Amino acid sequence: MTIRFEDSGPVRTIILDRFEARNAMDPDSAVALHQACLDFDANTALSVAVLWGAGGAFCAGWDLKFAGTLVGHDDPLAELDFAANTTAAPRGPMGPTRLSLSKPVIAAIEGPAVAGGM
Repeated sequence: MTIRFEDSGPVRTIILDRFEARNAMDPDSAVALHQACLDFDANTALSVAVLWGAGGAFCAGWDLKFAGTLVGHDDPLAELDFAANTTAAPRGPMGPTRLSLSKPVIAAIEGPAVAGGM
């Protein structure tokens, strides 16, 4: 699993756990992180989330190895573009970057936090 969480009373720690890629985000990780943030926001027993990267790296940004597999695709991230006739924001390429949550999320940054991973 690329995203996991631990609860301690009203605090949820959301953990990026893809150390083999220095916690870089690929589409599956982005979807999982987006959902983890939505689940946290909807849980009335939780007051704050801490976002943390396991294994000594916070997040190396977009997964460039995955990006290399997209060569030849016309617009591989088109599904994440803003639609012309809607006010709803699509999921961001890094996951929750376009969310507006009702509760605070604190980034506990240790180690590399590169590009979109910052």
